[in-house]
Amino acid sequence: MVETDIERDAGFRRRSLGDIESARSRHMWSRSAVHMIGDVVVAGRWNGTVTAFEADSLEPRWSVDDPDHAVGIATLERGSPGRPDRVVVAGRGERGTVGAYDLETGESCWRYETAADIGEPTDDNVFSLPYVVALETDGDGLYAATRRYERDGESRRWNSAVLAFDSEGTVRWRYETDASPIALELNESGERLAVGYNRCAGEHDNGLVVLEAATGDLAWTWDPGTEGDRRVGDISFDAGRLAVASHGDKRGYLLESSGAERWRVDLATETEIDGERLYAYPNHAYANDGRVAFLTGNTYAVENRETESCHPNEHRIAVFDDDGRPLWDDALCGFVHDLATDGSRVVVPCAQNFRIREPETHAVRRFDLESGPLEIDRLEGIATAAAVEGGTIAAIEEPVTYHDEGLTRGEYALVAGAIAPRE
Repeated sequence: MVETDIERDAGFRRRSLGDIESARSRHMWSRSAVHMIGDVVVAGRWNGTVTAFEADSLEPRWSVDDPDHAVGIATLERGSPGRPDRVVVAGRGERGTVGAYDLETGESCWRYETAADIGEPTDDNVFSLPYVVALETDGDGLYAATRRYERDGESRRWNSAVLAFDSEGTVRWRYETDASPIALELNESGERLAVGYNRCAGEHDNGLVVLEAATGDLAWTWDPGTEGDRRVGDISFDAGRLAVASHGDKRGYLLESSGAERWRVDLATETEIDGERLYAYPNHAYANDGRVAFLTGNTYAVENRETESCHPNEHRIAVFDDDGRPLWDDALCGFVHDLATDGSRVVVPCAQNFRIREPETHAVRRFDLESGPLEIDRLEGIATAAAVEGGTIAAIEEPVTYHDEGLTRGEYALVAGAIAPRE
């Protein structure tokens, strides 16, 4: 695998994003977003600022202040298929906003407050804020999953909704539950929308629902069938089949278009290490052209969730063929907030590993589903978001201060550069 240092590589450009609270030893929630559309890179920041940059120079094209923390970005086409002309921003904040902006000017086109559907926060804790956790588009249509968490003593509750918008921000349908959505995915034809739920603690008891995209009607459901409220971590369609990363049993699944299980594989299931039962959550899935990648996260202990040991499959990417046979796997070395993908290419922004503090592992790692590891682009801070399109990659760096060092590494910045085009 080729290794480069973004801090010193003249091929990568850097633009400061201002100030943000430094991350600590344990990973923080998603606080940034980045998205690429042709020759434009759009960055969303925790303070609500959304800026469109020219990809080749990182010179700002426009900048706006979104009402919430800007934590997700997508694009919409309005009347010109294949030519996105609006940027859609997902917010985490008092109102849980979904807002559309003109790609060329940044002018606000429309805005919707999902707090009207899921309720307002009951306290000022960040986890209680309405959170638009996922966006999915099919050209001129938009789908958004939003959730709100509240806790009263030992009682915990989620309110959530999946909303279907037209290009002008009108809601076409709603699908509401008392579970916590984590992922949305349209199939290739745009006819089915899959929704993954990572927590099911109420009446809704399915980790996966598949809806008719045109109407929001239920098509079919699936669940790992495990005890507790943990269910699904991520989902990804490929040729009608659906890959599912299961939080319930820490396995990966490939489902047929009807929901029948084609195969399942162990990823980070419970394993005894030094007298403890350890596991890690499969947090991400990506399927493309008959290959399926699953990515795992942090180690936890069954009895008390605190351990100094590591699960042997934590922070790994593992790739399988269409029949569930393993093709290759590799270490990620740190927590992954999200993936960026472009055909067979997978770009992984890797943040800190709070049990093994090795700052040299902070990086953006690139893989090919067929051939395996490609490059490692190292950062001084932690990589928390990434985007890739054609021959350009962009990433968000955030500063980190490990609790036993007192030294702040890196800064809040956007970095971008040219890479080898996808074949």
